[in-house]
Amino acid sequence: MLFDTHAHLNDRAFDPDREALMESFADAGVGLVMNAGCSLESSREVVAMAENYPWLYASVGSHPDAADEVDTAVLEEYRKLCKLNTKVKAIGEIGLDYHYEDIPREIQKKAFRMQMALAEELGLPVIVHERDAHEDGLAIVKEFPKVKGVFHCYSGSAEMARQLVDLGWYIGFTGVLTFKNARKAVETAASIPLERIVLETDCPYMAPEPFRGKRCHPGYLYRMAEKLAEIRGISIEEVHAATYENGKRLYGIQ
Repeated sequence: MLFDTHAHLNDRAFDPDREALMESFADAGVGLVMNAGCSLESSREVVAMAENYPWLYASVGSHPDAADEVDTAVLEEYRKLCKLNTKVKAIGEIGLDYHYEDIPREIQKKAFRMQMALAEELGLPVIVHERDAHEDGLAIVKEFPKVKGVFHCYSGSAEMARQLVDLGWYIGFTGVLTFKNARKAVETAASIPLERIVLETDCPYMAPEPFRGKRCHPGYLYRMAEKLAEIRGISIEEVHAATYENGKRLYGIQ
């Protein structure tokens, strides 16, 4: 059984066939899915969706691209969503993205810290999006030693991943792991403990080979598992069992 630890099934890309697709995941060996919020609006959507499926969970938070919406009123809405819904298991996705810098860095860092503080208050893990902001991302994480979580769609170095693991964090791998030019991802996946690795689709993005360029969905997660088994030199069954339990442990799912 597999756990897709990061998906966006509320995305408009799934509007034409969402229900039929979601009914197919069990046949693809997917037992659990974390549907991640990226803004206040999408967080409300993923929470509502989670209520309708026993295998679907939700996280709430504002992505770096929505960092300018984060204020005390938005945080209060997230606080309410967390306290009123048992299916909400994390704050995220939050973090830093310096690739395009549509949102000024200082606004991103302020929003990141505010949401890390909320996670600390609520005792929840976080889902961190970090792109081209390795130094600042790691520094802010270290400001909140009580907060743990996952760096999803990990793009940093193996050395940074080992630092995060030493701090009690998890590392999430997407379909990028299967790409021919994924040297850093492969190196990282080979060098950190298996018990700190989780698999994700980040759907509808990041479809693995041989589906690259197509709409991604949890039914493709088996390809990440196959690649991880190859990298680690272990059986696919071992990868399924380990990453499934890792995801449950990360999000506190019994």
